[in-house]
Amino acid sequence: MHGHPHSHGHHHHAEEEGRAIAVAFWLNFIFTIIEFVGGLMVNSVAILSDAVHDLGDTLAIGMGWALGKTSQRKADSKYSYGYQRLSVLAAVINALVLIVGSIFIISEAVPRLWAPEMPDATGMLWLAVLGVVVNGLGAWRLLRQSSMNASMIRWHLLEDVLGWLAVLVVSLVLMVWDVPILDPILSIGFTLFILFNVARNLWASLKVFLQAVPADVDVQALVAQLCEPRQVGGVHHVHVWSLDGEHHVFSAHVELQGAPPVEEVLALKQHFRQLVMDYGFAHSTIEFEWPEESCRHGEEGLAP
Repeated sequence: MHGHPHSHGHHHHAEEEGRAIAVAFWLNFIFTIIEFVGGLMVNSVAILSDAVHDLGDTLAIGMGWALGKTSQRKADSKYSYGYQRLSVLAAVINALVLIVGSIFIISEAVPRLWAPEMPDATGMLWLAVLGVVVNGLGAWRLLRQSSMNASMIRWHLLEDVLGWLAVLVVSLVLMVWDVPILDPILSIGFTLFILFNVARNLWASLKVFLQAVPADVDVQALVAQLCEPRQVGGVHHVHVWSLDGEHHVFSAHVELQGAPPVEEVLALKQHFRQLVMDYGFAHSTIEFEWPEESCRHGEEGLAP
């Protein structure tokens, strides 16, 4: 028994996500150029270092956009489950780029705690306002997207929004008081906050690659429901994993009890098909084993 539910709604969602990531990419790309020019004009090392970070973000978002589009390709003879896992790969690479960029920012900010420099506060203010608007727009476009790839890109943009808010606050303070040390302090604080969240998302992505059981699936409850019909003598060789963090896969072996007639077996198949659909699995395979039939997999998989 196999189940492969698909819907037009998912295709529409993928197209909407692709458009949102495309907007984020072009906004980030154009603004990165503005940052480099503006950073040189206002003589701000913090803005230049953020421009380097945004350049890395732009490359990561572009890659996430490309891999995200490729992940929507249908299954073929080489990839029987399709290309959905590419979006998870993009999320992992994006996370690594974000971590490297964050470490770079911290390495630039820490020395400035002992040797702060006074930049052009007015120029910083206008660049900060523009930075908040541009990156905030990109993050807002991705707010309704739930894939790991979109989530990681959203954190890219959110990091930039928080960074520019720090620059905005510092520029306002520097217009009144000569305390340039606030710049590296706020930059380090926001970057550490983002690193914490990115590490959490990275771990979630790695768990998908390691084929961990999705947190939103109660395997024990599902197995218990599979065992409820009187024709079932037991369930074993249970496997649950996720293709991309959203679309899950389920397989199990069901031991039949007392050699039920074909009509009952067909009804049982229909019942199980509806059950796994209710759990939201994108793919499912359930193999029936007749009494006295040995399982070639032994007792592999989750225990019922």
